[in-house]
Amino acid sequence: MAVSAKTPTIHLQTNLPNPHHSISQKPKTLNIPQNLQTHRQFSLRKHHEISVLNTNSITAQNPNSLILELCLSGDLQKALSHLDSMQELQVSLEEETYIALLRLCEWKKAVSEGSRVHTYVSQTVSSLGVRLGNALLSMFVRFGDLVEAWYVFGKMTERDVFSWNVLVGGYAKAGYFDEALNLYHRMLWVGIRPDVYTFPCVLRTCGGLPDLARGREVHLHVIRYGFESDVDVINALITMYAKCGDVFSARLVFDKMPRRDRISWNAIISGYFENDVCLEGLGLFFMMREYFSDPDLMTMTSVISACEALGDQRLGREVHGYVIKTGFVADVSVNNSLIQMHSSFGCWDEAEKVFSKMEFKDLVSWTAMISGYEKNGLPDQAVETYTIMEHERVVPDEITIASVLSACACLGLLDKGIMLHQFADRTRLISYVIVANSLIDMYSKCGCVDKALEVFHRIHDKNVISWTSVILGLRLNNRSFEALIFFRKMILMLKPNSVTLVSVLSACARVGALSCGKEIHAYALRTGLAFDGFLPNGLLDMYVRCGRMEPAWNQFNLCEKAVASWNILLTGYAQQGKGGLAVELFHNMIESGVNPDKITFISLLCACSRSGMVTEGLEYFESLEHKFHVVPNLKHYASVVDLLGRAGRLEDAHEFIKKIPIDPDPAIWGALLNACRIYRNVELGELAAQRIFEMDTKSVGYYILLCNLYADSGKWDEVARVRRTMRENGLTVDPGCSWVEVAGQIHAFLTGDDFHPQIKEINAVLEGFYEKMETAGLRILQDSYGDDLEASKAEIFCGHSERLAISFGLINTVPGTPILVTKNLFMCESCHNTVKFISKVVRREISVRDTEQFHHFKDGVCSCGDEGSWGKT
Repeated sequence: MAVSAKTPTIHLQTNLPNPHHSISQKPKTLNIPQNLQTHRQFSLRKHHEISVLNTNSITAQNPNSLILELCLSGDLQKALSHLDSMQELQVSLEEETYIALLRLCEWKKAVSEGSRVHTYVSQTVSSLGVRLGNALLSMFVRFGDLVEAWYVFGKMTERDVFSWNVLVGGYAKAGYFDEALNLYHRMLWVGIRPDVYTFPCVLRTCGGLPDLARGREVHLHVIRYGFESDVDVINALITMYAKCGDVFSARLVFDKMPRRDRISWNAIISGYFENDVCLEGLGLFFMMREYFSDPDLMTMTSVISACEALGDQRLGREVHGYVIKTGFVADVSVNNSLIQMHSSFGCWDEAEKVFSKMEFKDLVSWTAMISGYEKNGLPDQAVETYTIMEHERVVPDEITIASVLSACACLGLLDKGIMLHQFADRTRLISYVIVANSLIDMYSKCGCVDKALEVFHRIHDKNVISWTSVILGLRLNNRSFEALIFFRKMILMLKPNSVTLVSVLSACARVGALSCGKEIHAYALRTGLAFDGFLPNGLLDMYVRCGRMEPAWNQFNLCEKAVASWNILLTGYAQQGKGGLAVELFHNMIESGVNPDKITFISLLCACSRSGMVTEGLEYFESLEHKFHVVPNLKHYASVVDLLGRAGRLEDAHEFIKKIPIDPDPAIWGALLNACRIYRNVELGELAAQRIFEMDTKSVGYYILLCNLYADSGKWDEVARVRRTMRENGLTVDPGCSWVEVAGQIHAFLTGDDFHPQIKEINAVLEGFYEKMETAGLRILQDSYGDDLEASKAEIFCGHSERLAISFGLINTVPGTPILVTKNLFMCESCHNTVKFISKVVRREISVRDTEQFHHFKDGVCSCGDEGSWGKT
């Protein structure tokens, strides 16, 4: 509702409600960096200059003249010393003297000295007049002390428009926009007519909220009070509408301006850019040049940012040329914008040229280069640039630290990350959530998830990125069960985004939490996130990895069928050993006009390998480069070695490795070692292991493969030797763990778990099955496996935890319900035979997904054809 300008004059009482009381519960919406605040002096005057007194007031007979002269010369300490002497002698000070002192304190930002002068004023002045009150108001607002400013405002016997302008501006500058607007309306209510300095401040406040309705109301006041032709006021109107997202109204105001200055053009151009209407903004930029209005630094930085937002590399280069031609290239802020623009295009070499030619580089320059390297997949250069920056003694800020931490996460530089963590602690930069989130990501990717959790728990105001980072970190470190627990806690406080849901779906897929995954799918549909970003493929991957191909196909048909979606389905068929279906799907993909990529052929070769389709797999590998123009990488070569090895063609696989045009990595030799394990070829297996350990001594999986090869060949002394080497290298085998979902809850079972509430019932069920197996003449493993060494081997490689999970599922579900178990180790032959027997007895479908593939048991038969368990030859 508009406030009438003809309301009667009403003098405010000093006991007005203090609007500052509501400040503590009001979040600030402005965040002005301190380095900018020191250069931004609050002023409601167009041409504000520091003038501490009127020299005409100084006379030889005036005892205050000495203080006035000292203020005029800027000697605050001597002026205050004389003030103290005059107070001791009980010599009264004139109002003009106090005003001069207060203005000098404001100019020097002398907070404690200003408070001393205020104390003298309070003791000697019975009532505050307009000029003295305004001086006190201006000083306290400049100091950011709104409580004292409000106290002075309440004590003033009379107030003019400047008094109100100062206080409104003070609240707005501190981020208390609602309070500022309330003061503006009180000002109108008491009959104070706003001036040309009032409206820009009030309109900026409306834009800061943003509040379009109140902004329109102030626009009516502008017209009512006759300021619609003032350029400064109209510029503020344009900015307000742009900040409130109404660029149409901003353009109407701009088009009606009888006279425009450079600020007018900048306001409308940047308004378009801020509202993602970049083409219109660029059109106005070209129009601005036609009207012979030269752009300034603000214009050019906005235009460069618009080129970045549009992703128009050609236009960006043209603007860069214009910058060089017009001489703006000498300005550091323009160069910083150019660095960011070129980095966003992936043209880091162009960004380097700009950076290297800069005579002066500020913090933003260094941060832009570091961030550009990190985002363009050059983390090593990001860390190197940060090291040079340190040598140049440039102090980083929170953005710099966050960017370097991201680079350290990519490179696995834990030591460097710890040093940055210590620096952030010392400088209090860790209080910025962006730094804390980057630390969580760095520690998680470096395998120190417990340190990541420590950082997470220290964050006071956790945002969605904080929760997403810790959930993803737990998932990356194979603690998916905890990731799901954290997600349950998160949704009680914050609304997850699509990235969060993708991370949680990955955790669901890891532990086979199908019901939880379905709940997330339903949540995504309810909230409209189901088709956002990577979430459609995240849902598809969850269904595939849980072995549910029918809902996976339903999700696939709803997705945009990009190559990633086809790859997920191919991977699913590969894990289930369904090579024929994988090949059929691949041909459907080609017929659909989708070009396969590197991942496509890895999945396809894996499917052929698991299904014994050696000829087909070799044909696809041969067609990889000359037909589909995909250059083979190490993973493709490893897939071919696995293809040949699983088929028993060990020598062919070895010869293939010798002919690889690039140096084989541990994964290629690992594929050969696995094949030697299957076929018990110790000599070739030892050769493969030797090559692996020359390159990698930290991956526990290769030691387990070698142990299994020796164990299957009866070389127990060699098993002991390898185990001893593992201990010397500080390597431990993860304990066997299996997960089963019952009634929407995930239950985890560790090897030898004796603490589960239902452990007696679980063991009783298993004992019953063991007795039936003995009666049927089947060999079983309970507490012994022929001898202690054999039992130890089975515990190391399998753990048998899936038996506990299956037994629990049978007890707690109705007959006929399928059971899905996920485990973190391979499935041994004994467990494989046991689960086959159980599926036949209970007449249920039981699915076990181990670390390598799916096993679907039904009526005593497994989908792997009894070829997918460890110990099977």
